[in-house]
Parts: sequence; C-alpha cells; structure tokens
Amino acid sequence: MTIRCLPGSRRKRAALKGLLHNLGWPAICGLLLALLIVQQFPQLVGLPAARSSLPSAPSFSSSAGLVSYSDAVNHAAPAVANIFTIKQIRNGGAGSGLDGQILGDYPAPMQEPSRRQSSLGSAVILRSDGYLVTNNHVVTGATGILVALQDGREAMAELIGTDPETDIAVLKIDLPDLPVATLSQAEHLRTGDVVLAIGNPFGLGQTVTKGIISATGRSQLGLNTYEDFIQTDAAINQGNSGGALVDAYGRLIGINTAIFSLSGGSQGIGFAIPAPLAMNVMEQIIEQGRVIRGWLGVEVQPLTDELAESFGLVQAKGIVVSGLYRNGPAWMAGLRPGDVILSINGEQATSGRQAMNVVARTQPGDKVTLEVLRDGKPMTFVAEVSMRPTFSS
Repeated sequence: MTIRCLPGSRRKRAALKGLLHNLGWPAICGLLLALLIVQQFPQLVGLPAARSSLPSAPSFSSSAGLVSYSDAVNHAAPAVANIFTIKQIRNGGAGSGLDGQILGDYPAPMQEPSRRQSSLGSAVILRSDGYLVTNNHVVTGATGILVALQDGREAMAELIGTDPETDIAVLKIDLPDLPVATLSQAEHLRTGDVVLAIGNPFGLGQTVTKGIISATGRSQLGLNTYEDFIQTDAAINQGNSGGALVDAYGRLIGINTAIFSLSGGSQGIGFAIPAPLAMNVMEQIIEQGRVIRGWLGVEVQPLTDELAESFGLVQAKGIVVSGLYRNGPAWMAGLRPGDVILSINGEQATSGRQAMNVVARTQPGDKVTLEVLRDGKPMTFVAEVSMRPTFSS
C-alpha cells in the first residue's frame, strides 16, 4: 500500500518549516541575551547578587584616615613663612650652628676670618596684625631678618622680643591681609595622630613632610629650661626651625624646634613646642616685653632609691631640696635643705623640671601649698610665689 501526502498537508509542513527558519535564530539570540542579563544582573529577576572572586577596593571612613592631606596643607601653608637672617660672624665663629640637637642655621661655607653670614629658618603667622613666632636660635645675633610669604610678598621683620628659656622669638612685619594659622587644642593631641611639618629645609622653599605624633610631654632633654615637647617622626631638617607642625586638618599644634641626630639630618626624632605655649609666650612678650613666671628660689635633685632609704622612706616619691636662695620665697616659707617635696598645690612632684613648670605657671603674688617630709615627718608649708629673675645664660 502506498501512502501519499495530501496536497493540503504538504503545504502546512512547508509553511511551518519556513516559520521556524525565520524565527529560530532571533529566538536563540534572545535566549542567550536573557541568560547574559540574568548572570550579570540577577537582582532584576529576584535572585541574589553574584559575588566576585576579585577583592574590592577598601572603603575608608572619616575616622580611619584621609586619602589626601591637600586640604590641610592649603589651609595651613599660607601662614608659614620663610626666614632669611644676616649675622655678623666673628673671627673663629662656629660654622654650622647645629649641635646635633637644636636645629641650627644653614650657612654658606666660612672662608674669611670675619664676614656676614646668611642663614635660613621658618616662622608662623599667629596674628593678623603682623606678629610671627619662630625659634630664638634662628634669630640670635641677627642684624637683619627678611620674611618671605608663600604668596611671594617679602618684608623686613622687627624683632619684638625673645624667650631663650623656651626658645621662642616674636617678630613683626607690616603687610596687609596676612593669613593666620588656626590653633588646635593641646588636649586633643594623641600619640599616633597624623601630623604635617611645614617649613623651609635647606632653603628649598616651602616643603611639607608627614608623620605621626610619637609622644607628648617630652622633657628633661636638656634643650630648654622649660620643656613640654611634642615628639614626631615627620622629617625635620635644617631650615625647619620655627616652622609649623599641623594636624590632619591644617590646625597648628606646634612650632618645630629640635631634632636628635648624629649626622645633622632627620632621623625620625623631632621635637616641637606646643602651640598654646608658644601663643602664651608671644602674648606676654607683646604685652609685657618679657615672660612673667613664678619662682620659689629652690634647687632640687631627684629622690633616688638610695636617698629614699637614707630618709627612711619606703618608696622614692618626691624631690629633694638641695639648695635655697637666701630670702627667696621657699626660704621665707621655712623650707630647708634635705626636705623632700611630695606635692605642690596637690600636684605630685615627680621631677625638678615638672615642679618648676608647676611653679612657673603660677602668677607672682599667688600662694602655693607644699607638702613636705622632714626627718620622716609630714609637714605643710605655704609660700608666696615671686617673679622669676632673669638669669644669664
């Protein structure tokens, strides 16, 4: 039996075959495109987002740190000036002025017995009426001081006064529209905070270096009479003296002053005078011509374990009176050599410098209470603080 297709069925098959041929490739392409979209954007069809095997870039919060400190530099740098001084060098004068600790000047090589020497430093503008702060050792012996601002202006500066005991000097220039540094509060400083040092190292022009606060309250370094340094590892070199140490927001926290170095270059141990102390010294010099500090007229030494044992003390706490200025405040109050001072106005006496700083912050005429051990017996004395005399260096 022979089976034959009917003419109508043949036409239907041909039509279906043509339809599949016309729609097949577009359908396949559409399906592939849909699969690709679902793979890349699964959330469009309600599926969870796919996780990439590649690590993503870390995100930073405002408390984790800043990616750039450009805003801080732009805020602080206009108030930092370059200092150029002229000094008359005598026959046999020192060459570099750098003793390995204090940031010295940067002189030209000495070739003549007596000549004029150019040196470099930095300063910070602290008042819009033209007052700047720099280091005393930058301007000591200078016969002329030129201040160059970041905006290109220059002016000869007048030396208003100095305080060698904190290594602060105050200058004044007569220029309009001066930028002024913004001060940060000392109590906000923390070890590990990012800081920027701005100054004029080696005469290169204004330069910025970055580091952290390594420590605060550094003293007993033998650099100044009154020491309360901020320690930093930001690179500080010759010419940075008197420049600014600022925080990550461009606020002034210190005046760069000294380094510990065996070579004369930066080794990551630099020191800055806290900005509130520099500001206080400047205001006193402007208003009074000098810094007024309290004084008791007493010389002390550390209370060692051996001395504590000889005094019959269980622990070595306090400082020992080793000498007194005759008719000075401590003498008049009744203190005697050999007394052990335990506290001053309730603040424990831990070292001679710390005790001296406590008294120095007291206004002349005010009274302080001294807790003392004499022959193992506790005693209390009240002394009226007088003005600290000016001692020749």
